[in-house]
Amino acid sequence: MLFTEPTFLFLFLPILLGLYFLTRVHAGYGNGLLLVASVLFYAKGGGGFTWLMLGSIAFNYWMAIAVDRGRAVSETRARTILAFAIGTNLLVLGYFKYANFFIQNVDGVLKAFGSRGFAAPEVLLPIGISFYTFHAISYVVDVYRKQATAQKSPVHAALYLLLFPQLIAGPIIRYKEIADQLARRVVSLDDFSYGVRRFIIGFGKKVLIANILAVPADGIFALKPEQLIAPYAWLGIICYTLQIYFDFSGYSDMAIGLGRIFGFRFPENFRWPYVADSVQEFWRRWHISLSSWFRDYLYVPLGGNRVAPWKVYRNMGTVFFLCGLWHGASWNFVIWGLFHGAFLVIERLGLDSVLKRVGPVTRHVYLIVVVMGGWVFFRAADLPSALAYLRAM
Repeated sequence: MLFTEPTFLFLFLPILLGLYFLTRVHAGYGNGLLLVASVLFYAKGGGGFTWLMLGSIAFNYWMAIAVDRGRAVSETRARTILAFAIGTNLLVLGYFKYANFFIQNVDGVLKAFGSRGFAAPEVLLPIGISFYTFHAISYVVDVYRKQATAQKSPVHAALYLLLFPQLIAGPIIRYKEIADQLARRVVSLDDFSYGVRRFIIGFGKKVLIANILAVPADGIFALKPEQLIAPYAWLGIICYTLQIYFDFSGYSDMAIGLGRIFGFRFPENFRWPYVADSVQEFWRRWHISLSSWFRDYLYVPLGGNRVAPWKVYRNMGTVFFLCGLWHGASWNFVIWGLFHGAFLVIERLGLDSVLKRVGPVTRHVYLIVVVMGGWVFFRAADLPSALAYLRAM
């Protein structure tokens, strides 16, 4: 169920608000109601995959408790349980999100070498699996790191993983950020009104700006290469650059607003990324919850900046390769991630010092051109289409 659907706006949300505020009788009621509502919210689009979601919640609930108990026995036992939990989550994510991608590439390689190749049944992608898998991994890892305590209440643990405002499109919220809010929260009139305003701003970004900009962007990206002239190409990528920002940040605004309406304070996810003047700064402002997730749960464990320079560059490449793959099972997304990773490495090798010596307008133009070039890979249907589009630009 999308936040912009009439079913959500005129049926689901009003009924939920009425039940939440008009008949609240004790502290546990609100969480139980939100959990049931979140299951229904997911089931409308997720269908049979709702059971996969609930299974993931049950598995990670017990894994976090097992990590806590395992530490009382030995650090090795806790680490083994943690590895099993992470591996299982990634295996499920890999199967549902990347099985088709893997099969298609193996099939292509076999045919390139003269083999007949093979066909396999298409694996359907559960809605939101990338988001709730990352939530689950961060929860279990934080328990292992003693940055959070394993939640003993199955309702609280399930609500953290399933809370509908952030379920489909983020932001990715750490358990430690809302653990206290799950146990006790108060919704003031100021909170409620702020949440409504924030939701309306996000709704406007999505419906009045992103959806309108999508029309010319989709039309231009659908043109054949021989029809694509430079002005069209630049107009299309400018429209898409604005569309994707207002789309992503609009959903984040709506999620933050809905969370505040029910007493939750979610972290900001976008901070004016297009005012950045370097790729490094761009990623401190764009999809902050995702970039910080990769930093804390992948980049830092790999050694971060505390290792030899070549390892730092390797770490950056690894993070952005996986960041691209996280966005979608396509080589275009992988190239988009590596494209950004390459510019981060280049800036670290000395371009950053050069940029500091030029004017702010030059720095900003550099950042915008790099970002727009990356968005071509993100938006184009395939690699040949992306290259043809760049040639037209």
